[in-house]
Amino acid sequence: MATLHYLPPVKPSAIALGTVFNHASALAVMAPLFGDTYQRAQKANSSEEFIKSKEAASAASAWGSSLVGSAIQTYGVGALINATGTLSYKGAAYLGSLIFFASSAPSFISQVVQERRPLDQVAVGALARVFETVGLSLFLTWWGTRTNPFD
Repeated sequence: MATLHYLPPVKPSAIALGTVFNHASALAVMAPLFGDTYQRAQKANSSEEFIKSKEAASAASAWGSSLVGSAIQTYGVGALINATGTLSYKGAAYLGSLIFFASSAPSFISQVVQERRPLDQVAVGALARVFETVGLSLFLTWWGTRTNPFD
């Protein structure tokens, strides 16, 4: 049977707090979606009617998948911090920048060059991803990710 002992351990409190941090920064971008959904809920005749609606189901699905994605990303960043032995904020900023450039930069270049999206829209997305990568790595370094700091 395959075991997961080769995955670096990450302090559970770091995963929980990092998930909240990462999820909050993701919600800052998704707020317009939830804002429209909330307005529709206010206009609905009853709360039961809104709960059964398609908007509520899609909003709950987006929120849930965002929360799970935030937790997975937090574990990944924490595991990289542990595996690389990063202890300083400067190292965490470099690591977060590398994660950003590896995961997000190609899509932003594509959005500007091929899709010709407005630069303000691309900049907001890029800023959110910087918070989710560089900000998360700095936050996790501040909090600590090692289960036993003396190892």
